[in-house]
Amino acid sequence: MDFELNEEQRMWRQAVHDFTAQEIKPKAAEMDAKAELNAEAIRKMGPLGLLGLNVSEEFGGAGVDPVSAAIAIEEVAWGCGGTALTVAAHNSLGCAPIQMFGTVEQKRRWLPGMASGKAGLGSLGLTEPEGGSDLQAVKTRAVLDGDEWVINGAKAWITNPSAACLVNLLCRTDPAPGSRSLSLIIVPTDTPGVHIHPPEKKMGVRASPTHALTLENVRVPRDYLLGEAGRGLQQTLQVLDGGRIGIGAMAVGLAQAALEEAIRYAKERKAFGKPLAAHQAVQWMIADATTQIEAARLLVYRAAWLKGRGLPFSKEAAVGKLFASEMAEEVCRNAIQILGSYGYSSEYPVERMYRDARLTTIGEGTSEVQRMVIARRVLG
Repeated sequence: MDFELNEEQRMWRQAVHDFTAQEIKPKAAEMDAKAELNAEAIRKMGPLGLLGLNVSEEFGGAGVDPVSAAIAIEEVAWGCGGTALTVAAHNSLGCAPIQMFGTVEQKRRWLPGMASGKAGLGSLGLTEPEGGSDLQAVKTRAVLDGDEWVINGAKAWITNPSAACLVNLLCRTDPAPGSRSLSLIIVPTDTPGVHIHPPEKKMGVRASPTHALTLENVRVPRDYLLGEAGRGLQQTLQVLDGGRIGIGAMAVGLAQAALEEAIRYAKERKAFGKPLAAHQAVQWMIADATTQIEAARLLVYRAAWLKGRGLPFSKEAAVGKLFASEMAEEVCRNAIQILGSYGYSSEYPVERMYRDARLTTIGEGTSEVQRMVIARRVLG
């Protein structure tokens, strides 16, 4: 068993870390306060490979291994949770379905522009106003009319659509119930009838745009279907498995950033005549955080390693995402506790990190859904 990153992965981590420290972290508070996408940093990510993590080199992507992809999301989250969510969703939910299920023609049409950032980001439309976790309850309807799909419906809580060139939309293509009634269809965001509503006002990850969508008689070519009709649910579940690795990595990056802030403050701030870091209560919170982050990182990387080897990783992705997300919320909470009143102030970054970390227990399947996935894999 080898737990060391290889030389290429170490160099990659340093490159992404340096980029984040220069382009993302200094503007994180500003982007959060304005609830705006860090568009300048996103534009600069294409040449670095951050917008084509799981896109093969043949179609203009970086084609990095899954562990390297997790490292990238972790490092971006160290700088800004909202930016990390945007990048993770673009790669895992926007690009990945096309890379995994698209035809060669679809890949050539969409992936190079998405990987470079020149065409815009990618997005995935699953959640609807009346349901999120229960994907079989999707009501958005796609009906064939000659050589076109006509789509009507509504989606909610969709990441990136205002900055995206397309949404991979989960639609009901068969009115009959069951798992073979849904399909994924590529819908360009500039298609007539696609209405992107104003951004949601959120507790955290404010630098990542989240919108509701309405689709009114949206027409797209028949060949915008991803893969086989009726396979949308199975495709989506595969996509979400990979996405959970990204959210787990995001949680690790947020927790690492919060821990670093807590350590810095604990060494500088004095109480009862000595630095906070000299008090056992603070030492134990820092020791616990260090332990939890190390464990979460290994769980997330293991799921990514299994994915890279072509081995089953659904359970491991759920385990990593569940543990990392709940760990991050606790670590960020304790970082606020160490900073005291200052930790509760927006003048210090840990309150933003705490708000951002809260999302990781909800996105890509709630903690409760992760427990369902794990239990089903364990119990059979």
